[in-house]
Amino acid sequence: MPQYLVANWKMNGSAEFANRWLADLGRKSGSDRQVIVCAPAIVLGNPAVVAQAQNAGIALGGQDCHAESYGAYTGWISAPMLAELGATAVIVGHSERRQYAGERDGDVAAKARAAHAAGLTAIVCVGESLDERQAGRAETLVEQQVRASLPDSTTVNNTLLAYEPIWAIGTGQVAEPADVAAMHDHLARVCSDLGLPGLPLLYGGSVKPNNAGDLLALGHVDGALVGGASLDATSFAAIIDAAPKGQASGVCA
Repeated sequence: MPQYLVANWKMNGSAEFANRWLADLGRKSGSDRQVIVCAPAIVLGNPAVVAQAQNAGIALGGQDCHAESYGAYTGWISAPMLAELGATAVIVGHSERRQYAGERDGDVAAKARAAHAAGLTAIVCVGESLDERQAGRAETLVEQQVRASLPDSTTVNNTLLAYEPIWAIGTGQVAEPADVAAMHDHLARVCSDLGLPGLPLLYGGSVKPNNAGDLLALGHVDGALVGGASLDATSFAAIIDAAPKGQASGVCA
């Protein structure tokens, strides 16, 4: 299995920024590392960006999609629309969507199912708050999220599961490697119980060049979902270079 390095630009970037970023990053994808850039739709819809990403072997992804393929849903974007723009993946259930848009596990599952139907890889996010971790409920809560957020269309070839402790996103705080290892070991057991052994598990939460090596070397950590640090091509390149080598896989190819 390769290492998956996913850049989540959030509400940042432009076509000009993306072209410059891709040029600075260079070719980093390969059989052992799959790079996915989840950018705003305005970036995905730029032919020059799509062509440059394809030439660099970098997959493009959306940051959210609607559960329906079309309809009277002003302001949303559907999974088929993302696919038409050149995306091969989409993030669903990010903690910011859960917090600010009130999305629940059932909503996330419906979006992941829509992504699968459109031929996209769903990057499904789960994670606990600081209060929930301090109360000793982290593993129980995250397991509940996983079971309710992964639709029956999930396979090891169309889904990446991203664990992102909410308290470590954009705060500069990072979960201790032992905590990440324990959670990912637990998630691997949950996935096996769901009939999904080997489902790729990503870690997200203030991943930076200075901690990426330690985090990506942990067992059952198959990559990283990177937020703020991914906006700087040099920093993101260092995170990619910190990833251990893996083997080829068909996900997001």
